[in-house]
Amino acid sequence: MVSENRLLTQNVGKIRIAPFILLEITAFTSAMSGSMVFLLMPWITLQLTHSASSAGLAVTLTAIPGLLISPFAGSLVDKFGRRRAAIFMEFLPALANLSIPIVAVFTHLNLGLFLALSVVRAIVGSGNFSARKSLIPDVAAAGGITLERANGIHESIGAAGFALGPAIASICIGWLGDFNTFWVVAGIGFLATFITTLIRVTEHREAHDEDVGRHWASYAVQGVKILFQTPSVLILMAAVCVLAIIYMPTELVVLPSYYTSINDPQGMGFLLCTMAICTTVGALLFERLNRRFSFTAILRVAILGVALSMVPMAFLPPQPVMLICGAILGLAWGPLPPLLNTVIQRKIPANRRGRVFSLEMAIWTGGPILSMGLAGIAVDALGVRIIYPLIVVLVLVAAVVVSTRKSLVDLNTADYQNE
Repeated sequence: MVSENRLLTQNVGKIRIAPFILLEITAFTSAMSGSMVFLLMPWITLQLTHSASSAGLAVTLTAIPGLLISPFAGSLVDKFGRRRAAIFMEFLPALANLSIPIVAVFTHLNLGLFLALSVVRAIVGSGNFSARKSLIPDVAAAGGITLERANGIHESIGAAGFALGPAIASICIGWLGDFNTFWVVAGIGFLATFITTLIRVTEHREAHDEDVGRHWASYAVQGVKILFQTPSVLILMAAVCVLAIIYMPTELVVLPSYYTSINDPQGMGFLLCTMAICTTVGALLFERLNRRFSFTAILRVAILGVALSMVPMAFLPPQPVMLICGAILGLAWGPLPPLLNTVIQRKIPANRRGRVFSLEMAIWTGGPILSMGLAGIAVDALGVRIIYPLIVVLVLVAAVVVSTRKSLVDLNTADYQNE
C-alpha cells in the first residue's frame, strides 16, 4: 500500500491543521473521562466489598463485553466511516456514565447494580479508541504531519488526559462522593462528543476494497486474518499482549488494594497521575527517538525499562520513591503506543484499519481478564507485599524473553526510514 507519509505531498499548499487539533482535544477529554472510571471502578468496588478479589472480579466482568464487542465495533468504523463512528462511540459511553448517578438518586446502588451499569458502559464504549486511531492518518495528512509525529502527539495528549483524570476523580470523591463523581465523568464525555462533531476531514479509502459485500460476520473477522498476514504488526501486538496480561493487575488490583488499606485515594491518584504525565513525555519523544534508533531498539529498551522500574515499587517504598519509579515506568512505556499505532497505520490498508485497532483494544481488555482475577484472589490470600514482587518477577522474565527474540527485526520493515 502507499505509505501515508508519501500522501503528505498531495496536501502541499492546502494544509488544514484544525482537524488534527480537534481530534487531539477529543483524545484529551475522552482519556480524562476514561481514566476517572479507571480509578472509580476498583475504588467503589473495594468500598462496597472490602475485598481485593471482588475488585479484580469486577474489572474482569466489565472487561468481557469489550472483548466480545471489539471486532464488531471495528467493523462499524470501517463500514460506516471513522468520523461518524467516533461521534457515536463517544456519545454512548457518556450516556452510560450518566445513568450511574441518576440510578443512585432513586435507589441504593449495590455492587450487582453498579456492575450491571458498568457492563453496559463497556459494551457501548468499546470502539472509541479504534475510531480515533483509525482517523489519525487522515487528519495528519490534512495537516502535513508525519505519522511518527502525529502518533507521538496523539498518545502524549491522551496520556495527559489520562494523567489528569485520576487526580480529578480523587478530588471529586472527596468533594462529591464516589457515585456523584460520575456526573463529572459524563459531562466530560459529552464534551468529547461535541468536539468530535466539529472535525471535517476527507477519509482516505482504498480504491479496491476486497471486503465489500462480505457477510457481516466474515467482514468482522478480517482483522484477525490480516493481522496474521502481517508479521510486523503481529509481533508487536504479541509483545504488548504479554505485558498487558502480566502488568495490568498491578494498576487495577494490587495498587488499589494497597492504597485502600492505608486509606489514601489521593496517593493512588497522584501516582497514576505521575505515571501518565511521564508517559506523555515518553510518547512525545517517539519521533525524536525514531530518528536515531530503529523500531526494534525502541521496543527492547521500552519493555526492559518498564520491568526494571517496577522492581523498587514491588517493595512498597515511601510515596516519594513510588512517584520516582512510577515516573521512570511512564517514560519507558511512553514510546510503545505510538510505535504500535505507526506500525498498524503503515502496514494495514485504510479500509481494514478499524478492525485491526479493535483487536488491539481486545488485547487490552481480554488479555488481563484472567490475570486480574487471579491477582485479586492471591492478594486476598497472601497480601500485597508477597504478590507484588511475584508479579514483578514475571514481568522481568517476560521482558527478557520478548526483547531477545530475533524475529523483532521484522518491526523495522514498518519504519519509513527503511522502506
